[in-house]
Amino acid sequence: MPFTLPEYQAPVFTLPQFCSAPDARLDPAPRDGVAPEGYHATSIFPEYFKIDGQWRLVEESRMDCVAVLRAGKLEAVEFRNLKAGEPVVVGRTEDGSEGIYIHAGGFEAAGAGERETFAFRQGRSRETAYSMDYDSIYELLRHEREHGYIVWVLGPACAFDADARAAFSALVRDGYVHALLAGNALATHDLEAGYLRTALGQDIYTQQSRPNGHYNHIDTINAVRNHGSTAAFIESGAVKDGIIYECVKRHVPYVLVGSVRDDGPLPEVYGNVYEGQNAMREQVRRATTVICMASTLHTVATGNMTPSYRLVGGVIRPVYFYSVDISEFAVNKLRDRGSLSVRTIVTNVQDFIVNVQKGVAGGTENG
Repeated sequence: MPFTLPEYQAPVFTLPQFCSAPDARLDPAPRDGVAPEGYHATSIFPEYFKIDGQWRLVEESRMDCVAVLRAGKLEAVEFRNLKAGEPVVVGRTEDGSEGIYIHAGGFEAAGAGERETFAFRQGRSRETAYSMDYDSIYELLRHEREHGYIVWVLGPACAFDADARAAFSALVRDGYVHALLAGNALATHDLEAGYLRTALGQDIYTQQSRPNGHYNHIDTINAVRNHGSTAAFIESGAVKDGIIYECVKRHVPYVLVGSVRDDGPLPEVYGNVYEGQNAMREQVRRATTVICMASTLHTVATGNMTPSYRLVGGVIRPVYFYSVDISEFAVNKLRDRGSLSVRTIVTNVQDFIVNVQKGVAGGTENG
């Protein structure tokens, strides 16, 4: 059966509770970067606000923002981007009684039934069976390659293994990567692998340390900086394969946001965290599927700016979000931070990448 998106069930705003609800209250921001007392904080779910008697959706939402009426349109705005005097939605209820309604169940299957009060293995852990998850991901990626926008978030472990690096490079070549979010480390070690065939000084296939290998990643950064940019370094012929190589050759945008511990870093790395966040959000705003692997901080950051829905061509559709890590703590941390729509998979990310690439390339193969 071909992949189909679930149909969104909008709230029935003709019900008395919605018809009798007041308009949402709008109070001015007292000064730049400050919300008024009692502001409403947005969530990952579709949110509607009653403005001039009409229930209106925030079309591009984000968790932990405020709803602002700008040029007649409701927007989810970060506190740091608020301007003095802007009308901000105020109210702490979510049931419509203050003109604010959060619709968390819009994509729930009709007649799905109730979960049993007691049942084994309802969580997601290293003991969970993931065969169905893999098959679902294969179908989803084939659909999204043509109809969506697939954003991947990668930690450096994705570049440490020769097979994983080759598999993800193939995913880029085959159109399954529309944008890549990462830090300095992922790009550095991937370029190091293409330049010197090591990652952090270890052979990417045998994992054997090379003499003076601890210089290799900073030698790579230095060589890139000498060329002025990663693209120029790749065009020089110094690197002939890899994840960043394929992104550059196929014009796939990649956003690298730095951290306090970065060495170098590569020229494209954002040192200003808010500029980096803005660049990440530019890609996340388009995302219909997000897959995060082995990067706890970048995963939480991406999850916090990704809603559970997207408005595409006037139709509300779900945003699919996966967090993959060998650590149960890492995948659970994202859920604990409020990204309740995330699907977690506890496994080695290098194996995950290889399985996914084989799965999308091989038709109905199981993971």
